[in-house]
Amino acid sequence: MTGRRIVGALLTVMAICAVAAPMKAGAESQSLPLRVRVDSVLAANTDKGIDRALAVSGIGERLKAMFDYTTYHLVLHQELETVCGKQVTFELPGGRILQIAPHSIIENMISMELVLFEGTRPLMTTDLRLINHAVLIVGGPKYQRGMLITIITMGSNDLPDRPHDHHRAPHQAMAAPPPGTSDAGPMPQNTDSAPQQ
Repeated sequence: MTGRRIVGALLTVMAICAVAAPMKAGAESQSLPLRVRVDSVLAANTDKGIDRALAVSGIGERLKAMFDYTTYHLVLHQELETVCGKQVTFELPGGRILQIAPHSIIENMISMELVLFEGTRPLMTTDLRLINHAVLIVGGPKYQRGMLITIITMGSNDLPDRPHDHHRAPHQAMAAPPPGTSDAGPMPQNTDSAPQQ
């Protein structure tokens, strides 16, 4: 039986965010268009540095600080638009499928379900809440000569990134690798993913 798996690192981030953000639900928010971005990055020790696309966006330096690899190569970039209640599906390198379903918006927090499939078998299922435009990083599985890192961002320009604040940089959270991929590569010991107070 496949149980629902919620990543501990994300639970910590969400608990802190929930305290920081006043809970105000608006029916109009549920129909806002949400842009979902999924970047698939190959991390390997081939001494080729960071892709220009990753370097320009700033995510390359984040990955370098979090993981112990010498090469970060953007394999695939995908973007889809959705609304609450409408699931979107992404085909990842290596044949895995990522389904993302936003459920609701409470002020600047987006509740969603993520399901990662290998064929028809779900590898990871988690319900979480992320701050608007936050960055979620999932490490693993093995891919080619390294590890595949999946970077997920969801947000709407009509929502603040923090309550009453449209000008802060996106927050960052990190998820553990899916079950069975713990040997995919080194993971960081600590991540400072809590929002600034």
